[in-house]
Amino acid sequence: METETMGRVLTEATIENLRDLWDADRGTISAAHVRRLELSDALVDTGATLLSLPTHMIRQLGLERSGSKRVTSSAGGGEADLYSAVRLTIQGRSCTMDVMEVPDDVPALIGQIPLEHLDFVVDLRSRTLIGNPAHGGEHVYELY
Repeated sequence: METETMGRVLTEATIENLRDLWDADRGTISAAHVRRLELSDALVDTGATLLSLPTHMIRQLGLERSGSKRVTSSAGGGEADLYSAVRLTIQGRSCTMDVMEVPDDVPALIGQIPLEHLDFVVDLRSRTLIGNPAHGGEHVYELY
């Protein structure tokens, strides 16, 4: 469920360690041991690019650092670490996403690439996350 808080769009999201999901599929760990976060307040941020998680959430998920990238933010330029892939699920739609680290005082951010991947847009009137109206609200991938 999405909610409006001072003009912000928040959404529920499930984030699961992709390696754990593969291990569970192979039977090397039980499904109960898949590390996951159930968030009620992920911030939908169309100004952000990726799925970004605070350091403490990355540690809870047991993600592995895969590199770093140059970034720009309201604090200026710098570098941020990238982490191994997760499965992101919002409103029953799932995708695989790498994770960018943000400081612990920043909320989980759902950026433009996951929104595109899941075919969601922000409805400016209701300030909620909705299925892309250009696709009748259905999850559609454009191949052209």
